[in-house]
Amino acid sequence: MRDWIEAARARFSGALEIAEALTAIASARIAPPPSYDPRGKVVVITGAAGGIGRALAATFGRAGAKVALLDIDEAGVESAAAGLSALGVDVIARACDICDEERTAVAMATVVERFGGVDVLINNAGITHLSLLERTDAATVRKVMAVNFFGALHCTHAALPSIVSRRGVVVAISSVAGIAPLIGRTGYCASKHALHGFFDTLRNELHGSGVDVLLVCPSFVDTAIGRKAAESSPQFGDRVTRRASGEPHDPTLGGVQSGDKLRQSRTALGEMATPDQLAQQILEAVRHRERLLLPSSVARSAFWVSRLAPQLYDHLMRASQRALFER
Repeated sequence: MRDWIEAARARFSGALEIAEALTAIASARIAPPPSYDPRGKVVVITGAAGGIGRALAATFGRAGAKVALLDIDEAGVESAAAGLSALGVDVIARACDICDEERTAVAMATVVERFGGVDVLINNAGITHLSLLERTDAATVRKVMAVNFFGALHCTHAALPSIVSRRGVVVAISSVAGIAPLIGRTGYCASKHALHGFFDTLRNELHGSGVDVLLVCPSFVDTAIGRKAAESSPQFGDRVTRRASGEPHDPTLGGVQSGDKLRQSRTALGEMATPDQLAQQILEAVRHRERLLLPSSVARSAFWVSRLAPQLYDHLMRASQRALFER
């Protein structure tokens, strides 16, 4: 199977090269110069207990920002805050289930009281699943939507008045699953596509206000959730794995299994980035006031090929992803 996939990649390498070229052209034409300075800004990060959440906190902290960490994992978020405080970062931590609208509003009000406002909100928390729809119950999909979409809605709604008054930035960590289909992630893809509809529309509603809205679409990121899925038993049962650390993981790895047997731990396509690498890319995108960050060649290829040659994308995606499941 791997040989066949590599042959398919070679066959369609021209299309992937075109995708890379289009990305380079678009970036060169529309990327503004750095104009947003994070120094002294108040940055709220959800899903901040580990993985990309911690990396984002450290990256923005080193850039001079004041950092507020939110996570359902109280011990984890307190540990993350302690590490940053030891480095001299001005930081607070709050345990918060972003599915609860009232508690989210209270947590955000605490941040405003402590720091005087919110400049940057990074919606990073989320959960994932890995299971074919025919083997996934509706409750699993509802829970994924509750965290990934409605959690981001609650945080954004609570922070937006302050962000608008301070002409700040709203960031949503989406995924390749937010711009193109991925087998075995119907609920996850739905939640990430919903983020794009929501935040693209919000960007237009806020046009002229001085507020920037950035969507980030990682592909393969080396995080604990992916390693846990790869190392666990191939039969997970019917459960949802919460990314308390808010990691947009390797989308070919785990989260939820609803009776599907995992045949291989990862796809043959693409290499993993580190959380620190992605966090630095996000910081630069915020500085440049970008609207969409495709941080890897896989993400850029998926974006362009799925739009310019959707049947080709489907063919390549099915070839790489079907091997994850046994029929």
